[in-house]
Amino acid sequence: MIRPAVFRMNEETAVNNYFQEGLKAGPLEITHRAQAEFDAMVGLLRGKGVEVIVVQDEAKFDTPDSVFPNNWVSFHQDGQAVLYPMFAKNRRRERRESVLEKVEEQGFTISNVMDYTSAEDVEVYLEGTGSMILDRVNGKAYCALSSRADEDLFIEFCEDFEMDPVLFYAFQDVGQQRLPIYHTNVLMCLGERFCVICLEAIDAPSERKNLLRHLRESKKEVIVISEAQMHQFAGNMLQVIGANDQRYIVMSASAKNALTEDQIAALSGHGFILDCDLTTIETCGGGSARCMMAEVFLPKG
Repeated sequence: MIRPAVFRMNEETAVNNYFQEGLKAGPLEITHRAQAEFDAMVGLLRGKGVEVIVVQDEAKFDTPDSVFPNNWVSFHQDGQAVLYPMFAKNRRRERRESVLEKVEEQGFTISNVMDYTSAEDVEVYLEGTGSMILDRVNGKAYCALSSRADEDLFIEFCEDFEMDPVLFYAFQDVGQQRLPIYHTNVLMCLGERFCVICLEAIDAPSERKNLLRHLRESKKEVIVISEAQMHQFAGNMLQVIGANDQRYIVMSASAKNALTEDQIAALSGHGFILDCDLTTIETCGGGSARCMMAEVFLPKG
């Protein structure tokens, strides 16, 4: 997790992230609020025995979205770290070797860095586990195509990592228009034995059917949320492991408050729910709890 040094509504990402909104507060106050939310979330996770590596961002880089590291890097069980091409130019400054070094300092081994960032030269993007939902156990990758998730590059990733691609388009209501959702992980969360999904966002019946077929094949319990719940970041969750191998499902307070009793009961069958107030980060950043965590699957030793 990256602790923000400068946080604000990113003017470069707002062009196609329709979850972002401005706040009536000064830039320093907004940053301080975001830092407080970040610190509280880290404390909540560590309090449950979840191992959290925190890297402090530096103001000199002027990276307003650095709190969302899962978009530029992913870490894999075979020892590979992957760097991804980013749509916003100011987000490309988030990719720093010092972050990988901090992970290695914690005893993890990075044996190779797979670098897709040259795709930025031809304006092609694939923003990590924001753009893709990886089912590492079943060898599948789910992707809602958008300006930040290129089909050819996604297929290339799946070939490189020997994963089956599951493609679809997802949309949201913006005024009177139906526009693409910028990241898959705001409408879909995949746990070990469950999937939270906003099926209303997938307009094509054939794509919905194909997606559900893959989830059934992988024996996932499907928990369906509405588009209104998605806008409260109810699709932006992550299942993590704490002390004594206990599973937790991490989400924002707004996400939990949007869920029905039946949905909470279904999720609780897969782990204890941990929720935290991320109002500032969600409002200005257009992302939530899942976006703030880049999981580390690297080998140790």
